[in-house]
Amino acid sequence: MQSAKLSLPPLSLYIHIPWCVQKCPYCDFNSHGQHGVLPQQAYVDALLADLNHDLHYVQGRKLHSIFIGGGTPSLFEATQIQRILAGAEAAIGFEDDIEITMEANPGTLEHDDFAAYRAAGVTRLSIGVQSFSKDKLNLLGRIHDEDEAVTAANTARNAGYNSFNLDLMHGLPNQSFDEAMADIDTAAGLMPPHLSWYQLTIEPNTLFHSKPPQLPDDENLWHIYEQGQKKLAALGYVQYEISAYAKDGFQCKHNLNYWQFGDYLGIGCGAHGKITQPELNKIIRTVKIKHPKGYLATSDYTSETTEVLAEDRALEYLMNRLRLMTAIPKTEFELRTGLPMSELDEGIAKSIKRGLLTETETHWQLTAKGHMFVNDILSQFLD
Repeated sequence: MQSAKLSLPPLSLYIHIPWCVQKCPYCDFNSHGQHGVLPQQAYVDALLADLNHDLHYVQGRKLHSIFIGGGTPSLFEATQIQRILAGAEAAIGFEDDIEITMEANPGTLEHDDFAAYRAAGVTRLSIGVQSFSKDKLNLLGRIHDEDEAVTAANTARNAGYNSFNLDLMHGLPNQSFDEAMADIDTAAGLMPPHLSWYQLTIEPNTLFHSKPPQLPDDENLWHIYEQGQKKLAALGYVQYEISAYAKDGFQCKHNLNYWQFGDYLGIGCGAHGKITQPELNKIIRTVKIKHPKGYLATSDYTSETTEVLAEDRALEYLMNRLRLMTAIPKTEFELRTGLPMSELDEGIAKSIKRGLLTETETHWQLTAKGHMFVNDILSQFLD
């Protein structure tokens, strides 16, 4: 297989904090209900040691973005978040315009003072609202109420953050069209620069999988999605990714780097990383020890390191990049995969013939139809 030259992409950092007050019935993330006092000091010590073990992957770069996810990271005190960020800056360094996002829940039991997180170095909050309906919040197992959700958004807006995101779900148990539209209207009224709006899916190994709730039928799901898209656009939110909408200039830098097949270190329980090694013509993925007990007890935090083989790189790149609405630069494909763009010729030609893609001398672009049939496009690149 002919190779192009791999190039180092921007480097991000993902930090996983695995505890929640309680596990939600739809959640398949690596999270654990809180039992007693959290080992905040010990866990942050482990995170910093984990980061230190991965410094050889940095290869001279500074951090482009940081995302602190979970679980519920806002269960940790702001002083502990500050320790993590100060350690990352000292060990690696930050780009001047670094974006540092932390997930937070609205419930008063689930966060320190939002202004304190801002003072600790967090520049952007992502708040897990999910719905503004008391009934739907109860069905989703959320422990906050609609008033706390509104208060959290207002507090974030007034706390000096560069941006904040509200997470919203649609297609909820017994959700009507009007209820789904009301959630969008309420969220937009709180003036978040960024909204994540995505359909509830039933995942394996969740309570909802073993005891499925009654969800809207396919016709109603499509009606909610189609009209929700129009409403978000009319409210000034531009869709830039399958489930992400932002006012101009407020796209999430961390997620953009992820979907553009950039690099990221992953530290914390079960965290995943993806690293490019141009000198070795390699792309590798890392996974950290999943369970908190094992993670806190070890001095070797990595449970698995695998190589993304050259024959798999094109498909992996496209699985990420096709989530974005923007055109794909042909040079980006070569730089991020180390493969010549000719690797895609056959699949691209089939997709263009079916009206799923268009092509210029420098870019490939999904059509409106292509955005609806991304899996069909990906199937053109399977052996």
